[in-house]
Amino acid sequence: MAMSTAPSHVPVANAPAQTPVDFWTALRRGWRGRCPRCGEGGLFGSFLKMRSHCPNCDLGLEPYRADDAPAYFAILIVGHIVVPLVLLLERYDQPPLWFHALLWLPLSVALALFLLPRIKGTVIALLWVHRVASPKPSPGGLDISS
Repeated sequence: MAMSTAPSHVPVANAPAQTPVDFWTALRRGWRGRCPRCGEGGLFGSFLKMRSHCPNCDLGLEPYRADDAPAYFAILIVGHIVVPLVLLLERYDQPPLWFHALLWLPLSVALALFLLPRIKGTVIALLWVHRVASPKPSPGGLDISS
């Protein structure tokens, strides 16, 4: 019997199809920064830079663009965490403004930086689950900039 010489991360043409991935599993994999299909390969090559494909199962990731959604969701979540804490502290202690700046600015930045890659991975997984790929721009397409 002949053995396949293809690397393990390249799918073989006659290999069995991937088992379907349910919605919540794909979202959990995206939250962890993993491929929504196999759960093994990483989504990101660096902090927020998406890979073009999964290094494990070769899923093309380029069509699934999160764009600005992760930033909007991160701002929404950080705001809903920080603002009530600011109001609570102001109601019971009324510290000076420099104290607020010293406390809440680093906390807000740290929370946003913690959440951004996780939310981006989740949005990419959500797009993959629903097969919402962005269209490829055509070189001779309509130019509406003028």
